[in-house]
Amino acid sequence: MTESQVTTENAGQTGKTGTNPLAAAPAGVRTAVDVVTPELVAQLTRGVVGSGRTANHTPFTGEKLADLPESTPEDVASAFERARAAQEVWAKTPVRRRAAVLLRFHDLVLARQAEVLDLIQLETGKARLHAHEEVQAVAVAARHYGRKAPSYLKAKRHTGAVPTLTKVTELRQPRGVVGQIAPWNYPLELSVGDALPAFVAGNAVVMKPDTETCLTALWARDLLVEAGLPAEVFQVVLGEGPVVGPELVKHADYVSFTGSTRTGREVAQGAAARLVGVSLELGGKNAMLVLKDADVEKAAAGAVRACFSSAGQLCISIERLYVHESVADAFVERFAARTRAMRLGTSLAYGADMGSLVGERQLETVTRHVEEAVAKGATLVAGGVARPDIGPYFFEPTILDGVEAPMAVCAEETFGPVVSIYRFTDEDEVISLANATPYGLNSSVWTKDAKRGHEVAARLRTGTVNINEGYAPAYGSVQAPMGGMKDSGLGRRHGSEGLLKYTEAQTVAHQRVMPMAPSFGMDDEKYAAFMSRSLKAMKAFRLR
Repeated sequence: MTESQVTTENAGQTGKTGTNPLAAAPAGVRTAVDVVTPELVAQLTRGVVGSGRTANHTPFTGEKLADLPESTPEDVASAFERARAAQEVWAKTPVRRRAAVLLRFHDLVLARQAEVLDLIQLETGKARLHAHEEVQAVAVAARHYGRKAPSYLKAKRHTGAVPTLTKVTELRQPRGVVGQIAPWNYPLELSVGDALPAFVAGNAVVMKPDTETCLTALWARDLLVEAGLPAEVFQVVLGEGPVVGPELVKHADYVSFTGSTRTGREVAQGAAARLVGVSLELGGKNAMLVLKDADVEKAAAGAVRACFSSAGQLCISIERLYVHESVADAFVERFAARTRAMRLGTSLAYGADMGSLVGERQLETVTRHVEEAVAKGATLVAGGVARPDIGPYFFEPTILDGVEAPMAVCAEETFGPVVSIYRFTDEDEVISLANATPYGLNSSVWTKDAKRGHEVAARLRTGTVNINEGYAPAYGSVQAPMGGMKDSGLGRRHGSEGLLKYTEAQTVAHQRVMPMAPSFGMDDEKYAAFMSRSLKAMKAFRLR
């Protein structure tokens, strides 16, 4: 893709290629200086437990956004002490009052979304529409758990060992203090979005957001406190992952982690050593299957969303695209045309179709995967080059054809705006190919035959499958669980599982009339005979 083939959204603002739009913006256009003021930073960081100093930066320019506190191991321990004391009081708060905090937070997020959209864009480099996906996701989660938490947590009656004589109640007790390690790619949704069910279940949270995107998480904390959450219940620590992360695992009663599979294994090992629970959403090499009866035009438009939202820096985005041979040429033509027409830009406004990669490491991985694939014989259908004229970490949305093992892009997670096309003729074979990866997070099937789509979906070994869309329907359906199979993680977010994982099940059994032992003059033998007859009767009456 040449410069003339891609629309540079910020060119009209800067007047010339290469000018920094955040450093030299026309009157009326918001810049980083306008958004991240010293007053805002002071307000947001007042709740951070940290005695050192660090900073974060914007991918749009690479420049520093804010000076920030940095937490030491001692600071992490202090945060847990404060959270633990506050949690005891919070857990005694009636669940409906806890849920009401989430519903007020829902309203505040929507009313003040412009504030957080600016922060998300500045910290991640996303296009504004992709930032709004986070606002949507958090609002939906807050509404869902605000409405459903009382029923999810309600005491449940079960049939006892001896019906009518044994009364059994299942209670749900909060785990205590949850340690949460949140990633940089979705700094609102994957920070506070995961913390909401923990809070409504009666837990406190000590969160370590990624330092480079922590202002978004801190903004959300500020809003939750405004909505009625006790400030001490939500502690935030900042610092390098290898330093702060293990300390978080060391003190937590439960650990929630979203990030790479490699780091997820380390987190799981640390939690296992302490016998505390853990949930992990990890990497993916997600596949999209375009069957021979698919609507090619709709599939091409859907592929753009599925592959290039948030510049492909989305755990559930598509990196492998399997297209039936009979429609492959038509699909690739339409997909490539749409990709080449995408607008890249940096402005804090709607209009751009894709933003920046988050930093140098992501740019290096994307560049390496594309250059190696082309050097080994892959065809560059669209994109394939960095765009430093727009920003230091911009890379054009890229389509590769003819990708084969052992090209790194074939099997490794790229986590950038790069997708590989593979043609197929046999449906059974393509399902096997889609499943032939250590990962199992998300997949997508495109077909006009709903029944066939569901049949194929059931054979894919991924935690979520979307039919005729890339990822949004399954993720946005928050009453249903979302998570990964295989190396893509443990546990689920959303639905009842996304809340109950933050609780311990407690069974309370009340025995009445007679004990579970020989009584009423029965000796051991007569008691055993009585219980044997009772067991047979319970089976006959189909009691569970």
